[in-house]
Amino acid sequence: MTLTWTHLASDGAARLGRLHTAHGTVDTPVFMPVGTAGTVKAMTADAVRSTGARLILGNTYHLMLRPGAERVAKLGGLHRMMDWPGPILTDSGGFQVMSLAALRTLDQDGVTFRSHIDGSQHRLTPETSIDIQNKLDATITMAFDECTPFPATETDTEKSMELTMRWAARCRAAFVPRDGYGLFGINQGGVFPDARARSADALATIGFEGYAVGGLAVGEGQETMFSVLDGVVPRLPADKPRYLMGVGTPDDIFGAVARGIDMFDCVIPTRAGRTARAYTRAGVFNLRNARFAEEDRPLDEDCACPLCARHSRAYLHHLFRCEEMLGPMLLTWHNIQYYQDHMAGIRAAIAAGRLAAHTEAVRARWAEGDRR
Repeated sequence: MTLTWTHLASDGAARLGRLHTAHGTVDTPVFMPVGTAGTVKAMTADAVRSTGARLILGNTYHLMLRPGAERVAKLGGLHRMMDWPGPILTDSGGFQVMSLAALRTLDQDGVTFRSHIDGSQHRLTPETSIDIQNKLDATITMAFDECTPFPATETDTEKSMELTMRWAARCRAAFVPRDGYGLFGINQGGVFPDARARSADALATIGFEGYAVGGLAVGEGQETMFSVLDGVVPRLPADKPRYLMGVGTPDDIFGAVARGIDMFDCVIPTRAGRTARAYTRAGVFNLRNARFAEEDRPLDEDCACPLCARHSRAYLHHLFRCEEMLGPMLLTWHNIQYYQDHMAGIRAAIAAGRLAAHTEAVRARWAEGDRR
């Protein structure tokens, strides 16, 4: 039996569910910490688990270059190599390859590109992307897609979407079904409703264990992103998980969950943790600011992470000003904890039928800031 998703409750279009995989179950809506190169940056696997995270993301492009898919397979797969027995979703590499611009050549069969590391030449096709993800032992494999740049004309966007749909069918044919594993198709079509609708219908016809919405959060703005979701999400199969790729801020997540999205990933909490930006129940803070130099209190009094339980804002400010590596480590841990707590609050609110009220209360607390 392939990977499955069970619907447990609804609050409007928002859905509470459970993802059943070969590597354990995951409650949805869920946020996946990003472990691009076989590690969530600045975190041990035990630290990631302590936040409540149960599903993480790896990346085909980076892992195929270093250490190589064959080596990962020889080391027992990505789960064993990085000490993560739980589910892992791997991005197909499409976004990274397309972002190389001058270093890649696209044709109907796939993409030839040069490594950003050493300039060596490589080739990715739908079939090789699926094969690499299989060697990595990805629980959830993503179909190989062309990530349409933004902005793009409607004509160029449609051509790109149609290529992605042809590649999606090839990925489906190349995927090796296994108990508890699954393949997700990726909806593309830019900001154009007709292209998005045609893509959603084509993916549903092919048939996948889950459906992702790609090509958003690339500069189009939150209002446009939500408008795209309003049109495309209702066209995706209701009995399968829906994944919004590369999104986003806690507020983006509120809006997307309310529109029926079940899964999220983003580098924001880890990248912010390395640059002194803290996500808290009182809003977003820059810990380098002088105001924190003598604040002898927790960063977030309602957070149970080690930073908030044991250290002060002043200490964290000191670590960043001295460029000590412990600063990014502690703040990354906190930010991932915050995101996991954010998702737990959303799940509880959906179960109680109070998502709108919960969203309003959290946004009001953000606006209030440190004045409480």
